[in-house]
Amino acid sequence: MTTLLTGIPMRKIYPSCLFITPLLILALCGTRLNAQETKLAKDTLPVIGTTSALGQVNGITIAAAVQSPSAEETPLQIVCVFEYEEGDIYKSPPALPPALNGLVHIDRQLNGLITELRKSGKFKGHALETLLLSPPPGTIPAKKLLLIGLGNKADFKPDLMVSVGNTGMREALRLGVSSYAHASDLKDGGFDSPTGLIATNVIKGAVEAYQTELFLRQKKYSNLAPVTRITLLAGPAFYTITAKAVSAYIKTLSN
Repeated sequence: MTTLLTGIPMRKIYPSCLFITPLLILALCGTRLNAQETKLAKDTLPVIGTTSALGQVNGITIAAAVQSPSAEETPLQIVCVFEYEEGDIYKSPPALPPALNGLVHIDRQLNGLITELRKSGKFKGHALETLLLSPPPGTIPAKKLLLIGLGNKADFKPDLMVSVGNTGMREALRLGVSSYAHASDLKDGGFDSPTGLIATNVIKGAVEAYQTELFLRQKKYSNLAPVTRITLLAGPAFYTITAKAVSAYIKTLSN
């Protein structure tokens, strides 16, 4: 069965889309890339399902994958959203086009639930606000979905992603999952984010939270169920940038 970028059958989401080529991906994303990102994307644009291990920290394998959060099979999927603006994730630009937008994919797979929660104010998306969902069968393959708020888009600073990574790891530890996936980039939400820095900050926060838990276990104040893998999800145009930045960060921890 022919599939679109998310690995989901095309007729379920985009029946009018027949082909997504590397050139089209760059055409759709190019206005969101700086010069360095554009060059990297042109040189190394990967296919859906591409996955690589970037390194290990405290026994956790850090990986990157070209995948939509709507299609990733994982015990816990984390996605981040800003405070609601009318139609925000569906506006292109500033958000990525629907064919490449992981938030659009997952919202549609959940029958518009994320938009409904945000628009109604049931989930406001304040900075570090969280909401844990249990997706029913037939929606997305993730067993649990964690929404983490990023606050007002106009006030966003990349440093917040350290706390986001920290929050995600603490939830993973609370749930007792051995692995989880994090859709780290923010271009789906319409923010022209520095891809490498955002991904690195997510991992930095996750590592700091895990190291605190290791300390507590050493002091007999924690029954740690180890996390063995974190997978950062990225679109084809942002995978190489994410992988290079996070790999470089992991190397600094081993020096």
